[in-house]
Amino acid sequence: MPPQDPKEKFIRSLTESQNRLYGYVYSLLGNHHAAAEVLQETNLVLWRKLNEFRAGSDFIPWAFGVARFQVLAHLRDAKRARARFVDADLVELLHSEVAEQAVEFEEMRVALRQCVAKLPQSSQALVEGRYFRKLAIQTIADETERNLSAVKVALMRVRQALRQCIERQMAKENAR
Repeated sequence: MPPQDPKEKFIRSLTESQNRLYGYVYSLLGNHHAAAEVLQETNLVLWRKLNEFRAGSDFIPWAFGVARFQVLAHLRDAKRARARFVDADLVELLHSEVAEQAVEFEEMRVALRQCVAKLPQSSQALVEGRYFRKLAIQTIADETERNLSAVKVALMRVRQALRQCIERQMAKENAR
């Protein structure tokens, strides 16, 4: 059952978004150490702004906006210290591009989840074994009592079916 408490929903969203937030910050700074520092500051600011987040709105774009300001603050401070990595104008340009890609990525992730759910149970089991449990193809073949080539072909067909399903889902979404 999904959490009902707004604070719990916020914490779940914040936790689930850490990799994407780090990737976003790193894409703006190009430095792992600086990105880790800015991510920590971003998390603190997001936590302080917990009550400003509107329930039902998309967490990621909001969090990216906060992260963008943290990156700009980091660059301002770094400029003072003469250790500037990226120009602030470039951050603004990259922010728009990365934010658009993040929205598209999220739409693709939702479409993937829906498409996997439409697969036959045997195909879902293959996807789960290979991509969630990270099993070797030979292990899957052994577990399903199929030969290696049959598993490879089945996985290739499942990937093709998922790609086509995602493309259809995305086209439907873009047509709206």
